[in-house]
Amino acid sequence: IFTWHGATIEMDGGADTSDYVADETPMISYVNVHAVLEARRNRAKASSSSDSDSSQGPRVIVVGPTDSGKSTLSRMLLSWAAKQGWKPTFVDLDVGQGSITIPGCIAATPIEMPIDPVEGIPLEMPLVYFYGHITPSINLELYKVLVKELAQTLERQFAGNAESRAAGMVINTMGWIEGVGYELLLHAIDTFNADVVLVLGQEKLCSMLKDVLKNKLKVDVVKLQKSGGVVSRTPRYRQKSRGHRIRAPRSALPIGAEPTADPTRVVAVNISQDLLHLVLAVSFAKEPEEIISSNVAGFIYVTDVDVQRKKITYLAPSAGELPGRILILGTLAWLET
Repeated sequence: IFTWHGATIEMDGGADTSDYVADETPMISYVNVHAVLEARRNRAKASSSSDSDSSQGPRVIVVGPTDSGKSTLSRMLLSWAAKQGWKPTFVDLDVGQGSITIPGCIAATPIEMPIDPVEGIPLEMPLVYFYGHITPSINLELYKVLVKELAQTLERQFAGNAESRAAGMVINTMGWIEGVGYELLLHAIDTFNADVVLVLGQEKLCSMLKDVLKNKLKVDVVKLQKSGGVVSRTPRYRQKSRGHRIRAPRSALPIGAEPTADPTRVVAVNISQDLLHLVLAVSFAKEPEEIISSNVAGFIYVTDVDVQRKKITYLAPSAGELPGRILILGTLAWLET
């Protein structure tokens, strides 16, 4: 808990509760970052050109290892911008946790008001692409294709909305920062044309990014200290947190699919008992060829499968017909506990 002006708090837990007052805090540096971003937004808004670099607000990407406070910093920067009257776009590329929607998706949504710490991010009109797994390593090419589709869709939206363009975006990333994970970070920075890279709690990563991005004059790489309130989460805790929406995956390939040389190829799935308890995305696509380039309307949960009649029974968030006839299967399952 951090406060600028002091606060009174009430704690439960008895002897198991430990509390202390920290002598140091990175909040000053976080607020300084907000001030710089605010100045850039004002300059972008004052620009008379609608398609030049000068009219583009800050595109901030937050990177760092697991449990470094990336999601928290992203929410703070978005909330502070919303308090100033901006409507920045929040982009979540972390398929493992899912800050905007369920895990296994990449998504974006405008933030119009400060984010409630309990209710989370309001979901009015999120732009969601279904990846279907909780780690990019299962299908790297598909992950990169969806990231590119999301970025291109946002570019088209910004081209017709000067206010959103000036407000910019804050991009949250996954904690995989080595090897292929590092390459995916570079891909995201390039694809979204990020001009501010905030590195949390990783001296080596900051040095590597500064070196590889040194020829991009308009990209600033800034190292920030991670908050002392950040704690390491165990795998069990992560699974439990993810389970509030969806349980962990059970296999690496969609049911009935065969390994293929093209990782972005769409494969038809047979109706079988293996579909039971799986989560399917409802695509806006009209034809199978449009699945990868189309975002999704929502999700359904399979509660029963009738193989003989080739029918499934499902739960949906609302009654009525589904907004699309094409369902997408990944490896996400939900088991009530």
